[in-house]
Amino acid sequence: MRGPASGFTLIEVLLATMLLAAGLALAFATVRAAGATVERGEAMAARNERIRAVSEFLRQRIGGAQGIVFELDQASGASRRFTGGAQQMRFVADLPDYLGRGGPHLHALGVARGGDGLVLDVDFRMVLAGQTIIAGNPRPPEPLADGLRSVGFAYRGPGKDGRPAPWLHEWGHPDALPSQVRVRIADARGAWPDVVIALPMSASYGIAPEDTP
Repeated sequence: MRGPASGFTLIEVLLATMLLAAGLALAFATVRAAGATVERGEAMAARNERIRAVSEFLRQRIGGAQGIVFELDQASGASRRFTGGAQQMRFVADLPDYLGRGGPHLHALGVARGGDGLVLDVDFRMVLAGQTIIAGNPRPPEPLADGLRSVGFAYRGPGKDGRPAPWLHEWGHPDALPSQVRVRIADARGAWPDVVIALPMSASYGIAPEDTP
């Protein structure tokens, strides 16, 4: 008589192989999904940190605008303390020591086109006795954020009858400071939170409510 069969049949081996392959595939898929989740989390954290850093820089610099004259209009002789358009802005604020030699400097914020989108940059120039000093070997503007889809500046003065004044994309009073500045930025992932900055020195160098459009 033939004794009991020993070992595994071919079907059992094939089933075991299929189960092992399925288990490995599931394990690899789980690892890939976990890795993708980590990468997405790291990308989100990096984006949030960039938004926070750029927003804080803008708040500190624009909020520190002093109302110091940085040039005179060649035609009228009027003083220029703050100029602003939809994608450019100029004003004088103290430069922190970690950014240079300190003291009042013209801050020129602008938007340029880069290889992968728009670039928000800033240029610093020393101001002395109402004039902007042009260095012999000026440095190029410093990029604050790149790869952007849109950047827009807006301004407003004091409102009439206690109501907020409308936002303007052109500041029409270069001899005065706006009460507030708004910066809107968007990148490939969407819009950043609006950065709205109050300018304390507008109380001394601002415009009257009746001059607000």
